[in-house]
Amino acid sequence: MAARKISSSLISRSLMKASVPKLSNGRNYRLERGIRRFSKATALEDPIKPSVKVEYTQLLINGQFVDAASGKTFKTLDPRTGDVIADVAEGDAEDIDRAVGAARKAFDEGPWPRMTAYERSKILLGTADLIEKHNHEIAALETWDNGKPYEQSAQVEVPMIARIFRYYAGWADKIHGMTVPSDGSYHCQTLHEPIGVAGQIIPWNFPLVMFSWKVGPALACGNTVVMKTAEQTPLSALYVSKLFHEVTR
Repeated sequence: MAARKISSSLISRSLMKASVPKLSNGRNYRLERGIRRFSKATALEDPIKPSVKVEYTQLLINGQFVDAASGKTFKTLDPRTGDVIADVAEGDAEDIDRAVGAARKAFDEGPWPRMTAYERSKILLGTADLIEKHNHEIAALETWDNGKPYEQSAQVEVPMIARIFRYYAGWADKIHGMTVPSDGSYHCQTLHEPIGVAGQIIPWNFPLVMFSWKVGPALACGNTVVMKTAEQTPLSALYVSKLFHEVTR
């Protein structure tokens, strides 16, 4: 099958290097490096099977992985071959209501918006540490589900999302109000407070980078989140979401 002759996203650097033509104008090193890092340059008969295990395929609601209320699932596919990676819970209106209700209750009654900004910052920093610790698993899931080269996932994007969470962790205790000059004998003061449940939707092309851009600032400000991932690439976001709960246990 022609699709199976496409190079594996987990192809080794040495194989990709061998396919680079030698140029006479001195630009071969830059071309070689670019292909080696971000290209699928060598054809293989059998794609490499990632070593990571797909553990999380259910909906994450109220801190628990649960099946969809309807029991329905959909298939997430390996873009190299079209083979099924896993069956993932398919949420619908009832599941959205459950997720929003749980997030609203967590906001109204739970500790997250009431803890100090410094405590929220520590949790975000702890999550970033776990992301780095599990770099291989996260990068392998991202590559398997999305199709981008493993080197790009492991060396660029996973370190980037850890850095993004640390950036927003640094903002958590630096968000504050102002005292504003006003006419007459009046005192004018502003106060920045968490607003509630943030509903978020992300695309498939940079799943975890988009995830961190959305989730990071919302959590740093003390909000709760309901996230809808792209149905083409749900696996890495489910894995990283689980890491948040490991930090807060």
